[in-house]
Amino acid sequence: MPRALLLLVVMLLGGIVTPLAAAERLVPAQAGALAQAIAGSNPGDVLILAPGRHDGPVTLDRPLTLDGQGQATVDAGGTGSVITVTGRDITIRGLTLIGSGSDHDEIDSGVQITRTAARVLVEGNTILGNLYGVDVHGPRDTTVRGNRIVGRTDHHMNSRGNGVYVWNAPGTIIEDNDIRLGRDGIFVNASNDGIFRRNLMRDLRFAVHYMYANNSEVSGNISIGNTLGFALMFSNRITVHDNLSLADRSHGLMLNYANNADIRGNLVRGGAEKCTFIYNAHRNLIYDNRFEGCEIGIHFTAGSERNAITGNAFVGNRTQVKYVGTKHVEWSHDGRGNHWSDHPAFDLDGNGVADAAFRPNDLMDHILWSQPAASLLNGAPAVQLIRWSQKHFPAALPGGVLDSAPLMRPVTVTVPSHIAAMEVEAMAAARLRKTSHEQFDPLASH
Repeated sequence: MPRALLLLVVMLLGGIVTPLAAAERLVPAQAGALAQAIAGSNPGDVLILAPGRHDGPVTLDRPLTLDGQGQATVDAGGTGSVITVTGRDITIRGLTLIGSGSDHDEIDSGVQITRTAARVLVEGNTILGNLYGVDVHGPRDTTVRGNRIVGRTDHHMNSRGNGVYVWNAPGTIIEDNDIRLGRDGIFVNASNDGIFRRNLMRDLRFAVHYMYANNSEVSGNISIGNTLGFALMFSNRITVHDNLSLADRSHGLMLNYANNADIRGNLVRGGAEKCTFIYNAHRNLIYDNRFEGCEIGIHFTAGSERNAITGNAFVGNRTQVKYVGTKHVEWSHDGRGNHWSDHPAFDLDGNGVADAAFRPNDLMDHILWSQPAASLLNGAPAVQLIRWSQKHFPAALPGGVLDSAPLMRPVTVTVPSHIAAMEVEAMAAARLRKTSHEQFDPLASH
């Protein structure tokens, strides 16, 4: 047999030429037409959905593109997930997806991507009122990009679904999505090597809720008016940079059992109870962040050790640092400390570093945190005498944070004007909001 003919036979038997049969097919907006089109499609087909309503739920089990061109709606009618993906090399684009079921055990979603799938792209869709927006449940190399996801409000916040739920899905990329309402914006659990960037998340419990997710990146995201901005928990070797937490109510940034992280260039501002909460987190590099206008700038506790905290700006927080412990902790690195808005500093040699060290807390702070009733004595002469004595005789201090090289100038983080306008709206809404205690408890039932 001639060599060229033999090669053609091998290609045919192996199905290599199957994509040559791929075609672009128009699916009419008629009852049952979408399911029929999927069942009769060839791998690689592009199904163009006509404007109007199409019946769901449907399952994609082969390489296909579903394209609604911004005018087609798929409605599951209140049952299951609107689109379930079990195959590989599938794109879902330009659709409005509505009408999922309400079963948390089944994770009813606008798009549910199962563990048998791979290389799935969910792009440019409007995903409205489903229990979960997109469920990435076990596949590899999924991208969820440029979607508008609006969750439900028909249950208490902790009983709603997430905008994007990622479980055990290595290589996932979640980017440029606008996520609002529901429970958490992006919930990541037991999933490594992911990238979560440039997402806008509003009116949620957590913007990003991150557990057991190693070697991943959280960058350029914006959290506005949520109970908690970025909760990074039980994770190792993550990079968290250039995120904004604006008008979040409880915490802006929380590290809980998160180790070896690179935390830089983030901004938290707008009245949170704690700009940053560092709990039992070790060997993290936390630098060039700005923490502004919170009740507590940074709460540092539970034996967190060997962290480098440098170049940050603590601006206008009612309490800059809350640290209760007898150990002395140095918050400068290689001669570069942090900026403190309440440090009356001088820089006579003009090198940008204050001439005197700064201690953000003293013994009376420790007493007031552990014995809140003692706040009644805050203005008493005896308290002022204790503070004066510790300032002039540092040996009397029981331990705590020392910045030996405080910076004269704060790091600045620019907020785009349209994002700042959203921040103002969120702060105004927070003043009017009447919310249950359960919704204010960011760690309940997580």
